[in-house]
Amino acid sequence: MAKTTTGGAGIQQSGFDFLQALKKHNNREWFNAHKEDYLLELKQMETFADGLLADLSTHDVIETASGKQSLYRIYRDTRFSADKTPYKTYWSGSFRRATQYRRGGYYFHIEQGASMIGGGFFAPVADDLKKIRDDIAFDPAPLRKILNSKSFKSTFGALEGEQLKKAPRGYDPEHEGVDLLRFKQFLLIRRFTDEEVLSPQFRKEAGKTFAAMRPFFDYMSEVLSTDSNGL
Repeated sequence: MAKTTTGGAGIQQSGFDFLQALKKHNNREWFNAHKEDYLLELKQMETFADGLLADLSTHDVIETASGKQSLYRIYRDTRFSADKTPYKTYWSGSFRRATQYRRGGYYFHIEQGASMIGGGFFAPVADDLKKIRDDIAFDPAPLRKILNSKSFKSTFGALEGEQLKKAPRGYDPEHEGVDLLRFKQFLLIRRFTDEEVLSPQFRKEAGKTFAAMRPFFDYMSEVLSTDSNGL
C-alpha cells in the first residue's frame, strides 16, 4: 500500500506561467537558463501529487509510492515525432492500482485551457478487450447501470474513448449493447477550467473525481480477473 502523505498544496498560477513561457521558448537554451524555475515548479507539482496520493490511499490500494514517482518527465521523446520541440508544455502523472486484481489507472493533466482528471483503460491488450466485450455481449446491463448512474453522469457525462464504426468482428451488429461493444478504449474524463484548477478546492474535487471511478473500476476488475470458468 502506498505511503500516506500530507501534501496539500494546490496548483499555483506560477505553474501555469512557467508552462506558458516554455511554450514560447521551447528550446534547451531557454530551459537550461530557467532550470531553477522549473525545479521550483516541479517541487510544487510533487507536493500536489503527494496530496492526491494521500486522498487515493483512503479508499484504494495504490502501487505508486509517492507523488514524485507519479509524475511524468517533462522531456519529450522526439525520436518518432514530427514535432521536435524538446519539452512538454503541461504537467501530468498517473497512479497505478496495486495487484493484478485491481485494474484501471488514475491520471491527471494540468495545462492552461486543457486540464483534466482522468482514468480507465487507454490501450487494453487484445485478451482484456475480448473479456470486456464478451461480458458486455453476455449482459450489458451491469455496465450500463454504472454509466447511467447519477454519480457517473454528473462527474464524467459519458464514457469516452476510441470506437469502431461498426460492431467488432464476431459480435452481433444488432446486439442491444453494440454501442458499448464498439469501444476500443474506456476512458473516464472530467475537464476543469483554469479558474477551477487554481481554486483551493481543486485537490478536493480531483479526489472526488478519482473516487467516482471506483464502481467502473470494480466492474472492470471483476471482468478482467475472472477466467472462462468464472473463477
